[in-house]
Amino acid sequence: MTDKTIKKEWNLQNKYVLITGATSGIGLAAAKAFAARCANLGIIARNQSKAEEISTLLRMQTKKPMKIDIFIADLSSQRSIREVTAQILEKCPRIDVLVNNAGALYDTFQKTEEGVEMTWAVNHLAPFLLTSLLLDHLKESESARIINTASHGHKMIKKGFDFDNVNGEHLYKGMKKYLGGPTIRYAQTKLANILFTAELARRLEGSNITVFCFDPGLVATNFNQNNGLMAKSTMAVMNLFSRTPEKGADTLVWLAELKDTSNLNGQYFADRQQKAPTELATDKELARILWNMSEEQVQLSKI
Repeated sequence: MTDKTIKKEWNLQNKYVLITGATSGIGLAAAKAFAARCANLGIIARNQSKAEEISTLLRMQTKKPMKIDIFIADLSSQRSIREVTAQILEKCPRIDVLVNNAGALYDTFQKTEEGVEMTWAVNHLAPFLLTSLLLDHLKESESARIINTASHGHKMIKKGFDFDNVNGEHLYKGMKKYLGGPTIRYAQTKLANILFTAELARRLEGSNITVFCFDPGLVATNFNQNNGLMAKSTMAVMNLFSRTPEKGADTLVWLAELKDTSNLNGQYFADRQQKAPTELATDKELARILWNMSEEQVQLSKI
């Protein structure tokens, strides 16, 4: 596929943008950009005080009347996602843009309360479930869009998923862990983000919703700070060669502003250009199998 440069813009003023992972890094940079464009915001966060701090910061920055809603949820918990979705549906008359940006990497094998490995739960199942539960609401917007934060890290995965070992526990043991098993697990979730985007776009074809995913590049954020001194030291070195959160969020904001989204549904972007992900990431049958497995993992009836 040839890379394409595409023109914008869609006016975000008074549009309602719901975003996860907006209290730091790329998400915070995007929230600032949306606020500067006079969009109304819904912030899904885990920490109430941090979310309130960000809300105050955005209001001070914008200095214009705007709506900022705070929704508290643990995105590793399917129960919590269902609870927060009910709150969102009750409070928000309309959602124009849904940004699934929150992500994590766990260096040790951990399970959620539903028995799902944590990196997979936060990075893939959370956006899958949240989006699925909000779809009917998004359809009420005149023209809605969903933007998923993926990564060039998906290129690490050459053979897809081991559907017989969905929790990937072996990646956290012995030589697998030493050779970067947890990072491979993270890369699997980023591949899942791209496949989810494409399959969701296919299922929503002909609707008012457009779905994108994007690669923010290597960004200097506080990502991977929960895995001990070694991880922090590694990230400190990587951050020396990384772009700013504002640069990382640039394509996200650009996608939210695109005026003409025809023929772009389900596509992958980087640096404001449509890009070709790996051949594996375009496998329609793999996307279908992943979707069905994800429905089972979150116990969701089919869309």
